[in-house]
Amino acid sequence: MRRIDPADILPMEVYARERKERRAALIPVKKLRRIEVGPYATFYFESYATMWLQVHEMLFIEKGGAEQIEGELDAYNPLIPQGSELIATMMLEIDDPARRDRVLKRLGGIENHVFIEIQGPGGAYRIQGEPTDDAERTTPDGKTSSVHFFHFRFSPDDIAAFADPARGELLGIDHANYGHMAVISPDSRTALGKDFG
Repeated sequence: MRRIDPADILPMEVYARERKERRAALIPVKKLRRIEVGPYATFYFESYATMWLQVHEMLFIEKGGAEQIEGELDAYNPLIPQGSELIATMMLEIDDPARRDRVLKRLGGIENHVFIEIQGPGGAYRIQGEPTDDAERTTPDGKTSSVHFFHFRFSPDDIAAFADPARGELLGIDHANYGHMAVISPDSRTALGKDFG
């Protein structure tokens, strides 16, 4: 399994010295892994590198020491792709609190309406996003969370189709109150394709 182990964690004094450079180096990587779908939803496709940085950021900010490491690894290792999947965090980003509350109340169950569509010769087909089962993301009154986590599981044929330059890919949401799609650019497709294998 591809995972972050305790041995991969830098001493915090070392990370503090290198933090600025490490964060800057990951900006172009994260840019290719960030896809906006409609006015509110932004997907951040995770990787070993993004999760390694996130774990270090949590340790640096919260200053929990060695006792904090295991909890952070338990939280973030499941978001590292394992070779036949893409994993994304979806953020519903709305600055105004009142508007955010109204929108989230209309998007209950959105976690069941996320997909990647592979297009090309012979038609298009979808790979449904599977929400992680760590917590229920929609409350009983129909309000969804502003943060969701998805696994997109690919067969070997799906991986080959995803890499085929004759095809195109869309990232989409088909919720009744939020129907939007975005093209996955060739550069983003190349970056995400590195998660397979």
